[in-house]
Amino acid sequence: MRSKTANWFIVKIRYEKTGEDGLQKKVTEIYVVDAVSFGEAETRMITEYMAAYINGEFEVQDISRAAFKEIFFSDEETADRWYNAKLEFITIDEKTEKEKRSAVTYLVQAGTFDNALKSVNEVMGGTMIDYVTAKIEETKLMDVFEYAKKEQAENED
Repeated sequence: MRSKTANWFIVKIRYEKTGEDGLQKKVTEIYVVDAVSFGEAETRMITEYMAAYINGEFEVQDISRAAFKEIFFSDEETADRWYNAKLEFITIDEKTEKEKRSAVTYLVQAGTFDNALKSVNEVMGGTMIDYVTAKIEETKLMDVFEYAKKEQAENED
């Protein structure tokens, strides 16, 4: 399990996909990309990622900032789904002695809901932060594209 903090963008791509029955169907798929700006997110999706996977025309329908800044990546082969995990960090106000909760959202890669919860607890268990898992829900994300320097990508090939 590893985590990465970055500027993440949600990108919706619409294109014609060939179904299992051989018929063409317009679909919209959602991806997450690591980028410094909306323009870079769009450019990288078009030139680096989608061009290799899609034959024919496609259009970027929407780009928005992700609600999360950190993603927990799994090393398991069965981890083919993405979950939004909303955690509430618990702190005590020293003056009023009242409990305060701050909500933080993470994206978690896992094969099942139980594995997503296990991954959150594994990563957060190594911290000193008191937290409560408020919600974990499966997303419709297809994939996450991390930024990799060209030298790194070439060395991995």
